[in-house]
Amino acid sequence: MRIYFTVFVLFILLVIAFIFWSQNGQTITLNYLIARTELSVAAAVSIFTTLGFVLGLLFSLLWKLVRMIKPKNQPYKETV
Repeated sequence: MRIYFTVFVLFILLVIAFIFWSQNGQTITLNYLIARTELSVAAAVSIFTTLGFVLGLLFSLLWKLVRMIKPKNQPYKETV
């Protein structure tokens, strides 16, 4: 049942993203350090949202890995 709910929510989000993409055809210019590109507003939002999601996922996985490696019985050291 949980998988059906997840697929349903993902489908709804994809429909919303498609509607957003089709309604925002305006172009913006992004200036990088060494390059310049023109994208639609929806493409820029999609790229930066995906980038933020991936960075957050990597950070949380790194945090979980560090907590698994760190010994749990070690007393807390207070630094002054």
